[in-house]
Amino acid sequence: MKKKSGFTILELAIVIIFAGLAVVLFFVQKSNMDAMERDEDRKTAINAMYYALEEGFYAKNKYYPETISESNLTVMDPKLFTDPNGVNLGQEGSNYTYTPANCEDGKCKEYTLRAELEKEDAYIKKNR
Repeated sequence: MKKKSGFTILELAIVIIFAGLAVVLFFVQKSNMDAMERDEDRKTAINAMYYALEEGFYAKNKYYPETISESNLTVMDPKLFTDPNGVNLGQEGSNYTYTPANCEDGKCKEYTLRAELEKEDAYIKKNR
């Protein structure tokens, strides 16, 4: 009897199925890693705003502003006011929110900074 070399259809099907599963797992994991990276970017931005408010604005003025922007938090990188989706703080749909409290004449005693994350609960920082 003559022996034929090569792969059977079943062997090829099994290899294709495993390769397909590996590709699917790779893209699912990549998607998760990308979301985690965006979450870290959001946390970094909130921390920068927090320290700019505490060490920059409050240390100088002894109050917190009613709104924050590039004009009153000049000590931080203005790009950090834009979330990973390209929406600026204060605009509808932004992942970032600044909520002042106990305000009189534009001078506030408290605030809350918040970032909505994809893979974790919201990241929140409050005044000292």
